[in-house]
Amino acid sequence: MTVPTRRSELLMPAGSLQKLKVAILYGADAVYMGTPDMSLRTKSDLTLEDVVEGIEFAHAHGKRVYLTLNLFSHNKDIDKLPQYVETVRKVKPDGLIVADPGVFMFVKEHAPELELHVSTQANVCSWQSVKFWQDLGAKLVVLAREVSFAELAEIREKCPDIKLEAFVHGSMCMTYSGRCMLSNFMVERGANQGACANSCRWKYKVHIKLKDGTVKELNLTEENMDLFEFFLEEEHRGGELMPIQEDDRGTYILNSKDLCIMPKLEDYLSIGVDSLKVEGRGKSPFYAGIVARAYRMAIDDWYKDPENWDPQDYMDELAKVPNRGYTFAFHEGRLTNHAHNFDEGGNVAEYEFAGIVEEADDAGFTVDVKAKLEAGDVLEIVSPHRREPILIRLYDFDEVGVDEPVTVVQPGKKPKIRIAWSLFDQEELASLRNEIPPYTILRKEKPLTEVQRNRMKLDKEAQRIELGKGSDLSYDKKTKALQGALADNNADRTFRTPRVGTEGCCGKGCNGCLMFWNDPIYEKARSLLASKKQGQLLQKTEVKEVTAAE
Repeated sequence: MTVPTRRSELLMPAGSLQKLKVAILYGADAVYMGTPDMSLRTKSDLTLEDVVEGIEFAHAHGKRVYLTLNLFSHNKDIDKLPQYVETVRKVKPDGLIVADPGVFMFVKEHAPELELHVSTQANVCSWQSVKFWQDLGAKLVVLAREVSFAELAEIREKCPDIKLEAFVHGSMCMTYSGRCMLSNFMVERGANQGACANSCRWKYKVHIKLKDGTVKELNLTEENMDLFEFFLEEEHRGGELMPIQEDDRGTYILNSKDLCIMPKLEDYLSIGVDSLKVEGRGKSPFYAGIVARAYRMAIDDWYKDPENWDPQDYMDELAKVPNRGYTFAFHEGRLTNHAHNFDEGGNVAEYEFAGIVEEADDAGFTVDVKAKLEAGDVLEIVSPHRREPILIRLYDFDEVGVDEPVTVVQPGKKPKIRIAWSLFDQEELASLRNEIPPYTILRKEKPLTEVQRNRMKLDKEAQRIELGKGSDLSYDKKTKALQGALADNNADRTFRTPRVGTEGCCGKGCNGCLMFWNDPIYEKARSLLASKKQGQLLQKTEVKEVTAAE
């Protein structure tokens, strides 16, 4: 396979200054950001001062910053444009993302030196539309999510002289590239003004109106379920009844899964898409870091050896970030039922955001805690500078401001803990200090309910089907298992591995694990680990082999 001369950049969201720095640290080539008033993200945590600092930080690291000005302007917004554009000129971003043609022309006239990018909100789906914006002076066009890969390839062929940007990861919108009226109708929050309430993610129930005018919820039971069927009839399709499916838990008929084209990433790289965009300015630093890291490794590995590239390891990383299940969305040209979750709409993953490194010194580093920590917990320190996470097991915690070590840390009071370098008994401390800089992400395993576990199994089967490897029979079986778990409503949470608490051990060889490094049962595992490179842990298959033998 011939590697294209156009190298794709990884473009990450930056909803706050901290997220920007995390994204840059974990491998983003560029970030996009904006202030709340004009950027289609009213919940943005960025002030103008943050924007200035963020651009300086990115440029110091050799990275690019694109500012968003992608609202659909109303008359009241026009008066803000002169001041906003004049401010943008001073901070000197690498591009300004615009959707509204009027705003585009205003910026072109009053700040011609700014590189203009056309937002996905402009709904560009064809090479003719790309050429239209190119003729107006656009340097980059963000293609709509609804563009299939076949269409994208044709656009690339017919438009070789303009940069193209395509979404590869993040939340999907049930409407046409975010042009939604549902949020306006439900809560008077304009999606196209950056205030979407995500009404499509809500759960909806069927009610009936009696002839006396009263409205009642229709509770379906085993006794009456067979008495009712519900249908929609469209005005011009008389007699064509479309079924509405719902049970006593409600329905999530608008709940799209999250976009993830990682298994198809080589398609995008092979045709030279200039910018690979990740959605998520409103998501956490954990999301920004782990997603950037996974795509950074995947992109770099493909350019090094495209013939032997395999997406599975990177998908395993992305599965550790809370998600609604992953789908290729419009990659093949049409959505199927496997692109939606109809029974359960939450974000789920087996890992959670445990903390973020705030500062480091000669003695150790300080962690801003984001989740409950208990004695015996294994923390995975996801270094931005090495492939394998650094695992450490802690039996107590040195909480900042508390005199004695504690065995439980609650995240509610925004606590901080100190972790000494000396606790890493299996690492070379000289290199370790460079591998855990400020803004390093920590994660830990999360206990899941039976519902969540069954949801994840169903999501994975749907991914297999989209890849042509799964089966509808298995999908139906897993759907029934999820529905059964929902009906049982069992809230008990369990861990996948015995690495939580002071009793169990995952067998991988974590720093500070008293069981692994002292118990005779792990003697063979310790011997195998000693033959590996410094800092490398045992893999799942190796753990199973040595523990089975012992």
